[in-house]
Amino acid sequence: MKLRTPAKVNLSLRVVGKRRDGYHLIDTIMAPVSLYDEITIARGKPGSGIVVECDDPAIPSGKDNLAYKAAALLLGKEAERRPVSIHIKKRIPAGAGLGGGSSDAASVLIGVNRLLNLRKSRSELMRMAAKIGADVPFFILGRPARARGIGERLTPIKTDRRLDLVIVYPDFPISTVWAYHNLRFKLTKNLQKTSLNRQVWPLRGRALELINDLEQPVLRRYPRVARLKRKLAEAGAVGTLMSGSGSSVFGLFSSGDKAKKAFLRLEREDGIQAFLVRSLQ
Repeated sequence: MKLRTPAKVNLSLRVVGKRRDGYHLIDTIMAPVSLYDEITIARGKPGSGIVVECDDPAIPSGKDNLAYKAAALLLGKEAERRPVSIHIKKRIPAGAGLGGGSSDAASVLIGVNRLLNLRKSRSELMRMAAKIGADVPFFILGRPARARGIGERLTPIKTDRRLDLVIVYPDFPISTVWAYHNLRFKLTKNLQKTSLNRQVWPLRGRALELINDLEQPVLRRYPRVARLKRKLAEAGAVGTLMSGSGSSVFGLFSSGDKAKKAFLRLEREDGIQAFLVRSLQ
């Protein structure tokens, strides 16, 4: 069984509180986009348990991989009796704020459930996903959504318009833990429900005010990320933003043609990876 696992971008991210256990509370709008890892899931050899392999040597292949954790949580003690083999072909950069690991984990939950006919409901998979990571439930949902709490409280967003984006990754990762730790925390207001569609899916050509509170520490420490935002704006983006805790940034364009022209311009630059993508429904 082969599955494509999409990346995501945060079209807005506000840090609105902090729990006693140290976790930050957020209010964010996320959209899945057409940049994919590819996961192949098959029945494993008898007695092999869960085997995870990845074509990127920088990605852990054992118990530290979120895909492994997803399979282990789903199978429990059945892992030895019902072994699975998981191979991940990476295209979503790691440590980029694009949710690649979380998306892989969500696809493993869905894929192993189907392959072994475990008959877990979507709500059961969502509960498991929340135990693996804050973004994993979003990828089970698989559509644009507003996420609150630590990311597990999801409200789907209805829209009939796809967004045209160019994502730029500066070839270095940023730790999510580092970004939150270095945030000069100041309580911000939650996003207003009534303005969600107007803010995220605007009229064509209208300039946007995209907000990510985590840009504050990242742009201060990594000026290259700020330069990439400027390059996207110079290439015609109507709005630019860092996704999640970085290091990737994206530009939002008023048409697919304008996005493609910007992509062709930026992909020639040394030391970056550029991706031409659209939001997914």
